[in-house]
Amino acid sequence: MFQSLSDRLSGIFDGLTRRGALSDKDVSNALREVRRALIEADVALEVVREFTERVREKAVGAEVVRSVTPGQMVVKIVHDELVDMLGSDAEPISLAASPPVTLMMVGLQGSGKTTTSAKIAKRLTEKSRKKVLMASLDVRRPAAQEQLRQLGEQTAVDTLPIIEGQQPVDIAKRAQQAAKLGGYDVLILDTAGRTHIDEPLMVEMADIRKATDPHEILLVADALTGQDAVNLAKSFDDRVGITGLVLTRIDGDGRGGAALSMRAVTGKPIKLIGTGEKMDALEDFHPARIADRILGMGDIVSLVEKAAETIDQEKAAAMAKRMQRGEFDLNDLSEQLSQMQNLGGMGGIMGMLPGIGKMKKQIEEAGIDDSIFKRQQAIISSMTRKERKAPKLLNAKRKQRVAAGSGTSVQEINKLLKMHQQMAGMMKKMASQKGGLFGGGMMQKMLGGLGGGLGGGLPGLPGGMGGLGGGGMPDLSRMDPKELERMAQQMGVKLPKGGMGKKR
Repeated sequence: MFQSLSDRLSGIFDGLTRRGALSDKDVSNALREVRRALIEADVALEVVREFTERVREKAVGAEVVRSVTPGQMVVKIVHDELVDMLGSDAEPISLAASPPVTLMMVGLQGSGKTTTSAKIAKRLTEKSRKKVLMASLDVRRPAAQEQLRQLGEQTAVDTLPIIEGQQPVDIAKRAQQAAKLGGYDVLILDTAGRTHIDEPLMVEMADIRKATDPHEILLVADALTGQDAVNLAKSFDDRVGITGLVLTRIDGDGRGGAALSMRAVTGKPIKLIGTGEKMDALEDFHPARIADRILGMGDIVSLVEKAAETIDQEKAAAMAKRMQRGEFDLNDLSEQLSQMQNLGGMGGIMGMLPGIGKMKKQIEEAGIDDSIFKRQQAIISSMTRKERKAPKLLNAKRKQRVAAGSGTSVQEINKLLKMHQQMAGMMKKMASQKGGLFGGGMMQKMLGGLGGGLGGGLPGLPGGMGGLGGGGMPDLSRMDPKELERMAQQMGVKLPKGGMGKKR
């Protein structure tokens, strides 16, 4: 997400921050590059022009000239303007109305409306404890209503029974009546789309809105459509009056121009972003955090939030006790690898750590990606219980058997065992240290060891991370739940209801 734009801006600002003083010419040259970077990221031209002018007004003033670190001041100005462009504060879906609160989903065919409807329903059911009813108003696309029904079964959310031949407005009215009688908190109306904007589509949307008076009208747009997404938002807002935006496939768009443009052009907030195909791959849109990611500052708060949602409280407490006894076997390593996948994989985690995103190119060149972790899990799964508990049992003959069973090589098994040995030592040290996962540079230390374990080092990385360095991978499941709660509260993270983690 925003990777190409982030790379370009990081390169521009690295040059600025190295200088002791900045002239007007330095600022102008930097802003010219920023302008090019934004245009290449598919940001609307009018938005680029307004953005760079606002930055220029502040960046050539006395505030920057007299600053101790003028380069960093320019970065701060750009950051603040990015936040302002994206909407300043996060604006989640509003449920401040008498139940059932009606949410109307609109957009073009193929933008992910139906899947997004189910994702939102799942999110409201699990996180907000709301009783949700979904209804498909799409009578044109073959099997559209059946698709929503199946997604409802998958997410354990009720859907309106299908009546063949009924028209969209009539379905919407029936859905509202069913939601009232059934005591539902939220009703989600999944409307029909087209492959392009046309008059019949807009008339149908307007009729549904008039008949149901929805509390929220959410435009679902595919981030990969770039400038077309901006035009789409303007058209729907003019004709139907949208209240917010949901951007899908944001993980597949390295440019991010749609996200940066749509809020500025329509004035309507981006409420949610789809970050993957899984039903839980939906995030609140936080402008300040997104600006941090774009400028390579990381997003620790989101990482803590993800950890708070995925950590198994009881399992984490049991593991903490085992670690204090110096116990760390290959079952534990396998669980670490799974935890890493749950938190977004190697790329997802590194994108949230300040300054580490710049190493992405080096990591890719070294051939380190999530597929390696899957191979390592396959190796561990091919071992016997005794071997996982006591890796020293793995002699040459056993390693050959495991390699054949996992489709890997003895060399890969040796690397895995070396990494486990390094991590076992690190886990033992962590058990006796205070400050938690984010204290005392522990996150950097935990990223160490990948070089030795995965083969080959990455020279020139930050302290504690040479060769991706000397100790292990990030593992939030090993952190004491109370410590993570404390860190989350300090960062202003709202923890899930019922306390830290999931009890299973």
